[in-house]
Amino acid sequence: MIDIDKLLKEKRLSKTDLAKRMGINRVSLYSVLSGNPTLENINKLASALEVPVTDLFDDPKTDIANCPYCGGKIKVTRE
Repeated sequence: MIDIDKLLKEKRLSKTDLAKRMGINRVSLYSVLSGNPTLENINKLASALEVPVTDLFDDPKTDIANCPYCGGKIKVTRE
């Protein structure tokens, strides 16, 4: 998934605001953002951020991925 913190900053929302928009508590939001969210939660997230679901995911055609631990960019190579 994309960098949610960056998107929240652009939309001037806090994670608490996002959780309220999704109809869940903040602890549940962290579970959604750090785990494997359900399709229902992905739809809620997109709706709360007012973006299409596809905007929540990195472009699969790029060779750059986000590190799931530090958020840094990783160049992906295929051998």
